[in-house]
Amino acid sequence: MLEAPAIAALTILVLALFVGVEVITKVPPLLHTPLMSGSNAISGITIVGALLAAGSDNGTTATVLGFIAIVMATINVVGGFLVTNRMLAMFKKK
Repeated sequence: MLEAPAIAALTILVLALFVGVEVITKVPPLLHTPLMSGSNAISGITIVGALLAAGSDNGTTATVLGFIAIVMATINVVGGFLVTNRMLAMFKKK
């Protein structure tokens, strides 16, 4: 059976998912590029945290999960910058 901290963490995760979906669906299309830039900054912070988790001596599980987090956050940052660059290129004079 799950212990109290695990139930609390799971509850926070589910509530964050619901709030995230509600916030993102309310964003007008005009604001998607600035929002993408902001999410790139947040993913950069995620990479730092993942590096700390992967480099810690907390066991193999923490190292593997930290490595997976590094890979996923890096993909998110690179993809976000590519999309932002493509969107900004649409506004350049030809």
